[in-house]
Amino acid sequence: MVGEKSVVLSIAAGRTLEGISRLLPPRTAIVRAMPNTAASVGRSMTVACANAAVNRDQALECSMLLEAVGEVLWLDDESLMDAVTAVSGSGPAYVFLLAECLAEAGRAAGLAPDLARRLARVTVEGAGELLRRSDLSPAELRERVTSPKGTTAAALAVLMGQDGMQGLLTRAVAAAAKRSKELSS
Repeated sequence: MVGEKSVVLSIAAGRTLEGISRLLPPRTAIVRAMPNTAASVGRSMTVACANAAVNRDQALECSMLLEAVGEVLWLDDESLMDAVTAVSGSGPAYVFLLAECLAEAGRAAGLAPDLARRLARVTVEGAGELLRRSDLSPAELRERVTSPKGTTAAALAVLMGQDGMQGLLTRAVAAAAKRSKELSS
């Protein structure tokens, strides 16, 4: 039962604070949060926002709960939650797809499927860990791996070309954000 001192913590994608409040008693404290599947290994990036009824202690309580599965950031602007959902909530699937495609590309280049999958998996794991531990930006790390006119530069010319990865990911995130907005309707 939701009482005066209760705080409701929602991780439902696309469900707004206003939409949740319609199902609860008036002036219920509500926090909307978007973790991701990395929560299962304690490495989620969770973003949260709260309605005006949430007090400092309730926000701290929610932070402590959410920090059990990773990092927590708070937003004042709930309208950004659709973009958060598209980038961070759905983001692990994009990384898994990258590993899947990298393995398939390795297989197409002649590697045995098991070897290609192993190389892709460990490469993504290692790059993620390097990114986590480094103070350098992703662009700086990419540049450090890229020798002028080398093999990495040749691949990046394709990935960073006109029909490359940035445009594709921008369209993908826009589609996910649009779907998140539709879920709140």
